[in-house]
Amino acid sequence: IKTHGDYTLVPGGSLSLGDTSEFHITDPNNDYYRYIRDAYGTDVVTASTHISVGVEDAEEIVRLYRVLRCDAALYLAVTAASPWLDGKATGFHSSRWHMFPKTPAPVPFFGDHGEYAGWVSAKLGSGEMQNTRHLWLAVRPNGPEPPHLLNRVELRICDRISYPNTLFGVAALLEARILYLLDHPEADPLVRRGTTSAELVERTAVNEDAVSRASLDALVWRWTDGRRVAVREWISEMLEEVRPYAMGGGFDGFLGGIERILEKGSIACRWLEREGRGESPREILRDAIRHAELCDEACSRSPCECFSEMEDA
Repeated sequence: IKTHGDYTLVPGGSLSLGDTSEFHITDPNNDYYRYIRDAYGTDVVTASTHISVGVEDAEEIVRLYRVLRCDAALYLAVTAASPWLDGKATGFHSSRWHMFPKTPAPVPFFGDHGEYAGWVSAKLGSGEMQNTRHLWLAVRPNGPEPPHLLNRVELRICDRISYPNTLFGVAALLEARILYLLDHPEADPLVRRGTTSAELVERTAVNEDAVSRASLDALVWRWTDGRRVAVREWISEMLEEVRPYAMGGGFDGFLGGIERILEKGSIACRWLEREGRGESPREILRDAIRHAELCDEACSRSPCECFSEMEDA
């Protein structure tokens, strides 16, 4: 980035400062890029962190997709970091997830790999999907040749994660959750409580909207028992449920990154608190940029130093 001028990556998930009315395409000769610009405009110009976990069996990948799509709002709650757009509060903790187009819509909770492969092939044939990657939702099956050859499940809902402590925590929670689910084949929202795919699509969308508005302060529908619960409560209970699997894998220490966020609040929560005390978004983001730079420098010296000390912004 520095080779092009005095630029930096702004912490957070959306364009927080400047004019977001113009789309500056990186490759005007790329047909797909032009399609994205013309179809969605600047709603797609956001920053996120995608986390993939390798799984060998395609049917398990599709089941994990179903479960993790129901869980996905929890991961957005702990990573929400885009409360501003054009330097102004939007009313959302994750402006990015609120405005980013989920396409094509609606996407079913596929019953098996064959249903998923057939659906994707049909959407490619109709032109609703421009390619196999043109499937934008909170979680998706993925692999070297989707939809037929799969080898991982991909979490896509998180806002951009700037700090290693948070990234390690989210990755640890996701991996431990997947290990738990692989050990509990009965965990499946399509068979639990008799919920239909259409109902799951509707309820998960409501959950994602609630969390994009309030992150850790949201109330959501929990698929495992049908209760309406506080996000913090659900995450805390999930942490204890999966902790033995993280301990078995030797990475339970990283779950402390999630516990710290539950205590201190998401980045969006902390930024909005500072704005409420009179600081401007520009001031807060400048401070966050400086903090991210210090974190990068600390990581270059010692990842452990960055992990333990560098996430107070």
